[in-house]
Amino acid sequence: MAYVVAAPEIVSLPVSGSADRFPVRRVFCVGRNYEAHAKEMGFTGREPPFFFLKPAEAVVPVPAGSVGEIAYPSLTKDLHHEIELVVAIGTGGRDIAVADAASHIYGYAVGLDMTRRDLQGEMKKQGRPWCIGKAFEQSAPIGPVTPIAQCGELTKGAISLTVNGAARQASDVSMLIWSVNEVIAHLSTAWVLAPGDLIMTGTPEGVAAVVRGDRMHGEIAGLGALDVVVR
Repeated sequence: MAYVVAAPEIVSLPVSGSADRFPVRRVFCVGRNYEAHAKEMGFTGREPPFFFLKPAEAVVPVPAGSVGEIAYPSLTKDLHHEIELVVAIGTGGRDIAVADAASHIYGYAVGLDMTRRDLQGEMKKQGRPWCIGKAFEQSAPIGPVTPIAQCGELTKGAISLTVNGAARQASDVSMLIWSVNEVIAHLSTAWVLAPGDLIMTGTPEGVAAVVRGDRMHGEIAGLGALDVVVR
């Protein structure tokens, strides 16, 4: 088949222990899914889960043992880090039951949801979509996908981020308001999940700004580390 313009390349992530790669289809993100982070953003309680999306082109694959680079984006003076557990969907479906959700997971990764906080805040005030604050180029650096067959189902484990060696974010995956399986179940009522979909499951408290030259180091127990420098 011939296309009238060049077809985009398939965005993909490295897979731990394999030369094969995980192709990225869509990137779903869960908002305010740790209670302490919800409070620092001015909200309280266990609200129903809500979602936004990033394009696949937002993903910056970071191979194991390497340091990823992202450019400081345009239009903002307040770029924030958000460390997150990323879930890679291997088997799609609609109306997935919570009890069956884990069987749809291919694996997990460490990711960053980079946010133009000033632009996001302005959109909130105006009651407009967050896309300009969340869905820009290089806003989702993500490390290798670890297959669930290797690490088992992740329901707990330390999640942390340092910037230039100083602690910024620290929590545990068990502190998710909506668990990974609940998130998958909720998502699948609104969208038909498909192989290649990624789910960024939310960030703990401690989000803050980074500037050019800052080095972020994120870790999730059982998944290794993610290192990213802002240029």
